Amino acid sequence: MFALMLLPLLLLQLTQPILDVHMHALHYTDQGPPPVSVCPGTGTLTPPRTNGAVNLNDLMTCAHKLVSGATDDAIMTRTIAIMVKYNVVGVLSGDDMALTRRWKAAAPARFIVGTTNTPGLDSARAWLRSGELKVLGELAFQYAGIGPGDSIPEQWYALAEQQDVPLAIHVGPGPPGAAYFAAPDYRMRLSNPLLMEDVLLRHPKLRIELMHAGWPMLDATVALLYAHPQVYVDVGVISWAISEKEFYSYLERLVNAGFGKRIMFGSDQMIWPEALEVAILRVQRATFLTAEQKRDIFYNNAKRWLRL
Repeated sequence: MFALMLLPLLLLQLTQPILDVHMHALHYTDQGPPPVSVCPGTGTLTPPRTNGAVNLNDLMTCAHKLVSGATDDAIMTRTIAIMVKYNVVGVLSGDDMALTRRWKAAAPARFIVGTTNTPGLDSARAWLRSGELKVLGELAFQYAGIGPGDSIPEQWYALAEQQDVPLAIHVGPGPPGAAYFAAPDYRMRLSNPLLMEDVLLRHPKLRIELMHAGWPMLDATVALLYAHPQVYVDVGVISWAISEKEFYSYLERLVNAGFGKRIMFGSDQMIWPEALEVAILRVQRATFLTAEQKRDIFYNNAKRWLRL
């Protein structure tokens, strides 16, 4: 009888909404020739087998890999099914707005439309005017070797501040070995969170989040959050792509430093739909987080940042 009395409460807890501020609508070929397999944080990064082309399949070794979707529709369908299962609403961005629109049309209540910087500032401005675009991000200038203080991202900051829309910028890791196979101009040093300081002082009204919580530059992330109280972070790809022990260590330090109200859930779901589920379960299993802290990360902080 007692178990039956608890059942409604347990169901309510399982269906509490999750806001994922970091999702992508990508083509199934966007991470290299398919299928592309990655390890969900349990693998070992190994040296390349040859001196030739490097790819994710060669760099990761683990017993159970996540395998990319075989088609655009397969990725979308599998992702939406997981979102329904865990009651997720996601901020969705991609380089191809037509694909983003397809996802939005397939599940209108599940997505808030964002954009990468690839389509360009003029397109973003037009989509903001039409009301279609709600978030500027993910903006990933580091992949082109452009630092956050450069004149190009500066125009995006100005637009976000002027229009009072949230801005999400890549500050953290690309795929391992990114400069050798995916983005020759990518430089890890450009992801140092402290490079954002002058930007924040020039744009004090900017509603900004740093994706991937600046991993692995923990001290710099803590310093930036301490010095600039308006900054939010999301857990991004580190919620599933690095080891659970490393993720928990990083997240616990941010919480212990007093920033639990500014950490948001973000899965960085790309072409591996099941990564979303791995990310959700990792945060749910974090024994050092209270129930209130988990709800802040999963929902309350993003609701405040997005002004829903």
